[in-house]
Amino acid sequence: MRVLVTGAAGSIGRVVTPGLAALGHDVVGLDLVPAPDGTTFAWHEADCADADAVDAVLAAERLDAVVHLAGVPEERSLPEELTSHVVTTAALLDAMVAHDVPRMVYASSNHAVGRTPRADGELTEHAAPRPDTYYGVAKVAAEALLRLFADRHGLDAVACRIGSFLEEPTTVRALSTWLSPGDAVRMVDAATTAPAPGYAVLYGISANTRAWWDLEPGRRLGYHPQDDAEAYADRVQAGPHDEAEAEFVGGPYATARFHRPALGA
Repeated sequence: MRVLVTGAAGSIGRVVTPGLAALGHDVVGLDLVPAPDGTTFAWHEADCADADAVDAVLAAERLDAVVHLAGVPEERSLPEELTSHVVTTAALLDAMVAHDVPRMVYASSNHAVGRTPRADGELTEHAAPRPDTYYGVAKVAAEALLRLFADRHGLDAVACRIGSFLEEPTTVRALSTWLSPGDAVRMVDAATTAPAPGYAVLYGISANTRAWWDLEPGRRLGYHPQDDAEAYADRVQAGPHDEAEAEFVGGPYATARFHRPALGA
């Protein structure tokens, strides 16, 4: 498949793009910055919030899918988050409809449901939206856009609620929420190639013994994670914030230190 990966120079993008290429996909990168040294596939420099620039990229490439990883990965003001995650998604979806690109795989986040108490038990894909931050609010809104375009235009759209993407888990919480680099590639490949998923949600974590989230939605799409954070458990030291970070699904994002005005700096 010919796949456009936005945010291709980001932390996940740098893993997913060569991983997809190694699996036989024809990858096209898109980012605000030039291609990293050694990049061997097509690359476009553009802002995903610029609808005209996005349309030009999709017009130039005959694509089978878009993997949308671009976006600020931390908490900022609500307008910044909406631009980074919702406006960019809308620009891509509009261009996909215009140029007959049938599928989007979206890097959503556990923070879309991050204010859910851990006492509620294992989360399924049917968990109600419960964001913990403005970042989480924007992810909820982007997921809603995917659902709208799936219903209105018949697009396939898979929202991957990513946990803790790290080389290895470094906190007690991450022993439950870790997504390994190898499993990140497996997740995106499965979401890209699953037959006719319609609109679907999966939880982007590895096969962690202590997992907080249901892996069955991903398995239904062909995502079969192979790594387990438990292999690193003896390296992870208990920390002073472990209890607070285990109270809600979103961990530290659900704590008071992230409280701020919606329209503030």
